Amino acid sequence: MRFTSPVHRQHAQIEIIPLVDIVFLLLASFMLVSLNMTKVENIQVNLPPATQVQSEFGADMLHIAVDKSGGVWVEKNHLTLPELYTVLTNRFQHNDRMPVLIGGDAETRHGDMVTVLELVRRAGVQKVSFTANAEQSPRPSTPGT
Repeated sequence: MRFTSPVHRQHAQIEIIPLVDIVFLLLASFMLVSLNMTKVENIQVNLPPATQVQSEFGADMLHIAVDKSGGVWVEKNHLTLPELYTVLTNRFQHNDRMPVLIGGDAETRHGDMVTVLELVRRAGVQKVSFTANAEQSPRPSTPGT
């Protein structure tokens, strides 16, 4: 003979679908936040304006800044041109596809920028880009006006 209890026993259940939804939401949030985290340690330069700015590089690049006196800075360290070449060859010895971003002050001489670009190319770097400031972008003037 089987006796039943007057107290109805419920089996414990864990609802997993809301838990999975929350985990996916947190995962997506952390992924989006981590993609937008870039750490740039460089000196402040007054960038020249440009009509189009394309940001295709991430945080795993080398930032080189050229100030208006022609000094070269890498991650807040002032370097001479031979020291810059040594840094470039050491960093890009195993990975020549890593991008280099060169930023120059608006008053930097063209020759100083070309010298740095030439040095970067001589070190074997394949991807080089220049920084520009899009907020102060003037309208391009037509020649002869």
